Amino acid sequence: MALVDLGTEEFGRARDFQLEIVAARQRGDGEDTLILVEHPHVITLGRTRGAPANVLAAGDVPVVEIERGGDVTYHGPGQLVAYPIVKLEDGERDLHRFLRNLEEGIIRALGDVGIAAGRRAGATGVWTGDKKIASIGIACRRWVTFHGLALNVATDLAYFERINPCGFDAATMTSASELLGRAVSVAEMKPLLARRLGEALGRRFTPP
Repeated sequence: MALVDLGTEEFGRARDFQLEIVAARQRGDGEDTLILVEHPHVITLGRTRGAPANVLAAGDVPVVEIERGGDVTYHGPGQLVAYPIVKLEDGERDLHRFLRNLEEGIIRALGDVGIAAGRRAGATGVWTGDKKIASIGIACRRWVTFHGLALNVATDLAYFERINPCGFDAATMTSASELLGRAVSVAEMKPLLARRLGEALGRRFTPP
């Protein structure tokens, strides 16, 4: 399975790249792909009806409506975004289980750097106590998944004050760097997250 590291890429271009792979997987071409990327500042709105009301003061950060599930979230430097484009086969076609598997991959990757994380009932994503460190929102077309997760590694958490992230107060959000009290880099987390997501999804993502 392909692992593609886009480095830093504008959200719209990364989305277009995802859709190309999605179309190929729907045709039975190509291979399942994990995209890792950092985005310049952007706020995205999922399909939740109340999402627009949770944008408080976007300011100079662009706001983009997209097809994933979930509410409003922020992407920016210091945040590791992962887009697993996976063709779900017979026996895998359970999107709730797919979401739980994404959470499991994040939880294991955080454990690798000494952060104890877990789930919170009724709130998709990954939590450390009462703080949220990773958000998840996916889309699925003809059993091919896209969009994915955002893990706050060294994110400037002040940007979350422009929204109610996933409907929560901005103070709910945390990052790996904040929790560990040291600078954690996106580069440090990339191989850990790729490996752990592969385990949780029953796949092994390798560089092309």
